[in-house]
Amino acid sequence: MATITVNISDETGEQFRETVKQECGIGKGKLGSAVQEALDAWVRSKKNLEISQRQLCLMERGFYFGKRKFSRDELHDRSN
Repeated sequence: MATITVNISDETGEQFRETVKQECGIGKGKLGSAVQEALDAWVRSKKNLEISQRQLCLMERGFYFGKRKFSRDELHDRSN
């Protein structure tokens, strides 16, 4: 288990503690569990953003289907 020391504003700290108290109750390890959940969610969102940006770049380049290269708009008939 890792130990990370961070500094956050008093207001954010109080809001976080109050939210943890309302959602999880009061008890040993509740605050640590909530921080772990928040960090996991943040990491997941960053990874998902990176994956989606990489996939959009691939789509913008188009797909190779042999002799002719089709664009995304051509594949989805968006010639309006």
